[in-house]
Amino acid sequence: MSKTTALFWDIGGVILTNGWDRAARREAAAKFDLDAEEFEDRHELANPAFETGQVTLDQYLERTIFFCKRTFAPQEFKNFIYSRSEEFAASRAVADRLAASGRYLMAAVNNEGAEINAFRIEKFGLRRTFSVFFSSCYVGMRKPNAPIYDLALKVTQRAPEECVFVDDRALNLECARQLGIDTIQYHDAAQLEADLRARGINAPAAK
Repeated sequence: MSKTTALFWDIGGVILTNGWDRAARREAAAKFDLDAEEFEDRHELANPAFETGQVTLDQYLERTIFFCKRTFAPQEFKNFIYSRSEEFAASRAVADRLAASGRYLMAAVNNEGAEINAFRIEKFGLRRTFSVFFSSCYVGMRKPNAPIYDLALKVTQRAPEECVFVDDRALNLECARQLGIDTIQYHDAAQLEADLRARGINAPAAK
């Protein structure tokens, strides 16, 4: 019998596509005729503050895109960012069935800027799956650093051995594992469900 009482989930790359990743930024550079290298350099400098809630999306865009005159409006660029988000239906279904079982506390642990995070929570109805969101923009810290996982444990009042964390990136899993949290690296929904089942965590079949 599994001793697991809480499941922590990455969102981008597991439940949804990544909200604003390198591939999306390359697409944006091509679509809006940006200097891709300059954009990426500016992103790397501005993104930590954006993802930890220190600057807004508008401020992030001022630093990365609208520091000079453009032929397009900020809202047009925002709409492009939002359009990159899609749901991974199969893995979402696994998470939804686990949430509906009532057996586990379901919590998101993700890196995201506030506006993108709020958009994705609302658009994809993530509140039906997760009861708490340890989003970097809310807690002021990011994966893969240990404090965000430690905070999740303290707020949920769980011991590490009661928890499983699912993420698609190995580094994020390594740091969680150092705290004693069991981890699963996500590749696809079938593998995810098999790895959960191996731990005694079974998602009831959909009715």
